[in-house]
Amino acid sequence: MALCDDIRYLTGRALWETKNLIMCIPDELWNKRYDAIPIWKYVYHTLYSMDRWFINPCDPDYNNPPFHTEHMADLNAVPSEDELTKTQALEYFCSIEGKINSYIATLTDEELTDIPSGCDMTRFRLILGQFRHWHRHMGIIYGFIVEDTGKWPYVLNMLGEYPDKTMPNYFE
Repeated sequence: MALCDDIRYLTGRALWETKNLIMCIPDELWNKRYDAIPIWKYVYHTLYSMDRWFINPCDPDYNNPPFHTEHMADLNAVPSEDELTKTQALEYFCSIEGKINSYIATLTDEELTDIPSGCDMTRFRLILGQFRHWHRHMGIIYGFIVEDTGKWPYVLNMLGEYPDKTMPNYFE
């Protein structure tokens, strides 16, 4: 089995968990602030990082999403008027999911050691680094949900089956 097969397998699982996590955020928590930051901003920070860093953070053709503002993805900037709706977050997630899936569909093991144009890191380092960052922030969001609802969003684990029921899925 090739390394890229493992990347495709685990990326698919991580993308499913990310969408499920967003779906698990109750509407009444979407704007609730944790350490002065609304939960939607933690979600956006995670998505924006996935979008920018999984493939090539130095891509000169990258375009921010239309609703993006200068400090929207910065967790050190407390928002005053910015707001991201859950619908916008899910639509943005779907665009990122498509972009990532297209990228990894043809990625080869040999290409993992290549450095994307304008970047100073290999494709493999970008992917691993993004998994590290992406899941750290997912864990924070899981914690907010568990604290406020007492429910734990479903995690697939390495070999767990995808649930048959529609999202959101929680552990029961």
